[in-house]
Amino acid sequence: MELFLVSLASFFAGFVDSIVGGGGLILVPALFAMFPTTHPATLFGVNKGASVWGTAAATLQYARRVNMPWHALLPAAAVGFAGSMAGAWTVTVISPDFLRRALPLVLIGVLAYTLARKDLGRHHAPRFSGRQEAAAACVLGATIGFYDGFFGPGTGSFFVFLFVRWLGYDFLHASASAKLINTATNLAALTLFAWKGHVWWHFVLAMAVANVVGSLLGTRLALKHGSGFVRIAFIVVVSVLILKTAYDAWFKAV
Repeated sequence: MELFLVSLASFFAGFVDSIVGGGGLILVPALFAMFPTTHPATLFGVNKGASVWGTAAATLQYARRVNMPWHALLPAAAVGFAGSMAGAWTVTVISPDFLRRALPLVLIGVLAYTLARKDLGRHHAPRFSGRQEAAAACVLGATIGFYDGFFGPGTGSFFVFLFVRWLGYDFLHASASAKLINTATNLAALTLFAWKGHVWWHFVLAMAVANVVGSLLGTRLALKHGSGFVRIAFIVVVSVLILKTAYDAWFKAV
């Protein structure tokens, strides 16, 4: 029963994550609720072990239908992998509690900006090309990759927002690009957790299959309905992220 329930959560997490990120909102709380006495590192390892397959599957699906700027994304994915590893190491020596309290405010800013700019992300008009685009993508990969390893919540949504706002992508291209780099950052975290022995592989196998199925369904929906649909999904996911992170940071301990 435990395996069935967490696999179901993994399915829905893959579905949401493939569209605009935020799958951790579903899967991580489900794991903590199902295994309340288990070490958090193990649960995070299980989460990454399942989600890395979903993001990889989504990347492949997007790549077949969306023009991916590989010259920029592949270096950014490599930098994101290194950034995530660095962030995971940093969290062993510095507490991320300050980010826990600041994150809801940052997300409110992201949501407010997206709502205020009605045309944001509706048209694909990249601001950079060639080496400039690769350099900009690498900056995103390094910074958000580090954040993913150090803290994590909202990583996919941050990638999407910054690809839209800074690089000029529409929401569909931004989501496709975010999936590739997020796969690299997930893989980095999984590598670290596995090295430390914090992965239940017998759970990960079934959860990974469920995550991939959900991811494929979500990707097809995004490709079918385009950037307008992804924008709405982004607004909904960020709104839920604000509520969840605000509760965890400001009210849960009260």
